[in-house]
Amino acid sequence: MHTPTHTHLAGGDDKPSKADKADRGGLVEQLSFKSRYVMVFGEIDDKLARGVCERLIALSQESDAPITMLISSPGGHVESGDAIHDLISFVRAPVTTVGTGWVASAGAHIFLAPPKERRVCLPNTRFMIHQPAGGAGGQATDIAIQAKEIIKTRERIAKVVARQTGQKLERVLADMDRDYWMDAKEAVAYGIAARVIERQQDLA
Repeated sequence: MHTPTHTHLAGGDDKPSKADKADRGGLVEQLSFKSRYVMVFGEIDDKLARGVCERLIALSQESDAPITMLISSPGGHVESGDAIHDLISFVRAPVTTVGTGWVASAGAHIFLAPPKERRVCLPNTRFMIHQPAGGAGGQATDIAIQAKEIIKTRERIAKVVARQTGQKLERVLADMDRDYWMDAKEAVAYGIAARVIERQQDLA
């Protein structure tokens, strides 16, 4: 039986150098900016929020052409999510959010920022809404203050979900009481996404 062999150049190193990686990273960045894409991937914190907001502002300053935001996130810091959510409406260029992977918690809050017709998802996307979590600690008075703020945040986010989906606030509050998961079709039925797409050209 013939045994396949692998040929290597003597003294060669097929691992990409740091310079090669930097060049590729720069090229990807240029193409991403030129195609007017913004990526929201991973846990949402102040660093990610700043980068996303800077990209949104830069793209909007360059042109009023539509911006496409890809979101795959388990959520994260509520106020960092708020910053991105609000800036989507703040910039002049219209933003379309595209869900992929999972869109949960603060990620779902960001996803819901545009009008419904500008919210789409890929077939295997999962969505999740829930009430904000708290890590209250310290003196009893501080814990009471933090608990009050969590309730206010929960109600505020629930109102956003209700307004953007068309669901009654009472139902949204009840659904958010626990982790409420939806697949792509269920998210469309709920009003979170307008439709499921499979290809880039489906965005048009």
